[in-house]
Amino acid sequence: MRRYSAFAIAREAARHHQGWERAWKSPAPKKSYDAIIVGAGGHGLATAYYLGRNHGIRNVAVIEKGWLGGGNTGRNTTIIRSNYLQDPSAAIFEKARSLYETLSQDLNYNIMFSPRGVMMLAQTEHELRGWQRTAHANKLQGIETEFIGPKKVKELCPIINLDGPRYPVLGALWQARGGTARHDAVAWGYARACSDMGMDIIQQTEVTGVRRDGGKVIGVETTKGFIGCTKLGIVVAGHSGVLAEMAGFRLPIESVALQALVSEPIKPCMDVVVMANTVHGYMSQSDKGEMVIGGGADGYNNYTQRGSFHHVEETVRALVETFPIISRLKMLRWWGGIVDMTGDRSPILSTTPVENCFINCGWGTGGFKAIPGSGWAMAELMAKGHSPLAEEFSLTRFREGRFIDESVAAGVAH
Repeated sequence: MRRYSAFAIAREAARHHQGWERAWKSPAPKKSYDAIIVGAGGHGLATAYYLGRNHGIRNVAVIEKGWLGGGNTGRNTTIIRSNYLQDPSAAIFEKARSLYETLSQDLNYNIMFSPRGVMMLAQTEHELRGWQRTAHANKLQGIETEFIGPKKVKELCPIINLDGPRYPVLGALWQARGGTARHDAVAWGYARACSDMGMDIIQQTEVTGVRRDGGKVIGVETTKGFIGCTKLGIVVAGHSGVLAEMAGFRLPIESVALQALVSEPIKPCMDVVVMANTVHGYMSQSDKGEMVIGGGADGYNNYTQRGSFHHVEETVRALVETFPIISRLKMLRWWGGIVDMTGDRSPILSTTPVENCFINCGWGTGGFKAIPGSGWAMAELMAKGHSPLAEEFSLTRFREGRFIDESVAAGVAH
């Protein structure tokens, strides 16, 4: 694989850009692999990448029923932060955030990481105390955050209205090294690096069954035939329950839609990410000038990837109160993604009742920010059978009552 560089751009410009190679190969599947990852989203591709880079396991196939990065990876609002309250959550999200900072260099692919800062507004007295508590916890965890007052909030985000009639801004939890990245580029960068290591990325191939020999996985049935493997990683977000059932076990998750939208592009007016959890809306501005807006998950189980009017109305109404400047903008695009939610709103990174079968799911509405850390931990789990980052996120915690309750701790599932 040729490295991307300024010299490469100049060389190809002189040749009218006729010499560029495909970013990744699209081979036919082999009969068997040392490891198969089901799901070519960010988490699945990151798992494959760190299996090869950190553990030398490169006879790997990543199988995707649709197109690479076409699920939640390409449908989210790209927020990256690690200011969680619970220690296990803070550890894996901070690992991910720190990996994001050098990911463009590691992958030789510009993921457009922008550490513009993330602020989480305190709009009630209860929320104010909660974010102050989180700031203290983050200090103990070694994560750089701080609680800031309304004056600092206004300095960082001049378009904000501090004196909303329902929910005034009392302050915010500020993480200066949080930010955003280009979601498609993250998937493409990992895919290119995996392909360069000799891994097979097999798209438009649906897994229809998991074959076992006794209690041990030996491969998967697909629309392109049986493919054998020594180890199997299931990393399919909202469809995790379906794949788990094929393998012969159940997961404590439910799947719901999460919606987002972007406005028409406007001139730069906001260079931070703002999350308003009390009214449940969050917003940032993309490099193209669009206001990227997201809200809460649907209140009922579904597998739709479309939006619903009541959610958009509820989210936009709340944000217009906090950002009056956006009230006259037109909506440009609107979509949904299928997220998998656990009862404690924390992920599952675990071995399973089926030997050599591993599961990575339950990231809910906050999966994008975790991609590098998730892939790092999942790869270590598959290679060694144990990962310090994944230890607390085992399936056994639901049986033993060791919940990592981020829904209560953070006040939001993101």
